[in-house]
Amino acid sequence: MLDQQQLDSQNVSLSRNGNLAIRIDQISKTYPVPFLRLKKRFKRKFKPPVEAVRNVSFDINEGEIFGLIGPNGAGKTTLTKIIATLVQPTAGQVTVKGFDSVMDDEDVRRNVGLAGAEERSFYWRLTAEQNLLFFARLHGLSTARATTRIDELFHLFDLNDLARRRFAELSTGNKQRLAVARAMLAEPPVLLLDEPTRSLDPIAAARMRATIKSLTQEGHVTVFLTSHNLAEVEELCDRVAIISRGEIRALDTPRKLRATHSDNEQVSIAFKVDDAMQVETALRGAFSTHQFTLSRSETTEGWTLVFSRKANDDILDTVLRVLHRTGCTIQNLETRRATLLEVLESYEETNVPDNEEKRA
Repeated sequence: MLDQQQLDSQNVSLSRNGNLAIRIDQISKTYPVPFLRLKKRFKRKFKPPVEAVRNVSFDINEGEIFGLIGPNGAGKTTLTKIIATLVQPTAGQVTVKGFDSVMDDEDVRRNVGLAGAEERSFYWRLTAEQNLLFFARLHGLSTARATTRIDELFHLFDLNDLARRRFAELSTGNKQRLAVARAMLAEPPVLLLDEPTRSLDPIAAARMRATIKSLTQEGHVTVFLTSHNLAEVEELCDRVAIISRGEIRALDTPRKLRATHSDNEQVSIAFKVDDAMQVETALRGAFSTHQFTLSRSETTEGWTLVFSRKANDDILDTVLRVLHRTGCTIQNLETRRATLLEVLESYEETNVPDNEEKRA
């Protein structure tokens, strides 16, 4: 579990930088066993209550794109629904723009736009345009304003050709785009996007990411998103929280999460040289203990040198000098640090319950 002192220091720093859009304070959610009394009375077997979220706390600043990542069943969707007032927490408090998600649920809903990964609230017999017009009127938009806003969103998401097609006829990707468009109908200051690029083709996904990024750059829109696309999270998010088994395990910028996981990086240098044995001898002379892997490259008819180093140490500079001194012609140099996937996997591996370890 993320150290509370670390969370407090991050939240203090965040509050100094701007106004808070969302505050999540010690949120827990336990789903009880349905029909528990009947099952006990008739001596039926039942599973224990599900603790979906446990003591989750963090703040999200205005204008921030905040990402939440974790495996299936980690609590991402439950937490999103709690913020959107669709699910009430068992304990703790969520405030959106200063409004309590339980006591001021109507005010919270006026400030939030939600696009879920599995959208089921559209009317399948209505067209895309009719659906958005219906939801616009629920938001209190006049017919004229609703029509203008729908035209803007159809243009933004390239849905003009689908406006008069029934929702049931749309592809999964187009339904997803329409869900995000609906979330933006009333121009809410907070967007909750659950896997916003799910089922989208690469071009549509890139456009969706550009749209999300532009929203926070042009105004004071705050975006809270969940995604299994870790490259997307790294591209979009100012900060990322890792959730596992209902608890926040880490929270920081993507770059710092990778650096915290490991400050090592792997370096691969492709080069050509007449005498590779001379290079190997020179490396052993310059480094008495450091390990290098020198192999013949089948694609370039040259050699590949692979080694690891600490970030910002002088090993790479020394290696380059050795290669230059031994007459090498460098063709390519690549460095690779820990990815968000490796960071996520590390928290999963270190937080396996005892009973799961025994079953493994």
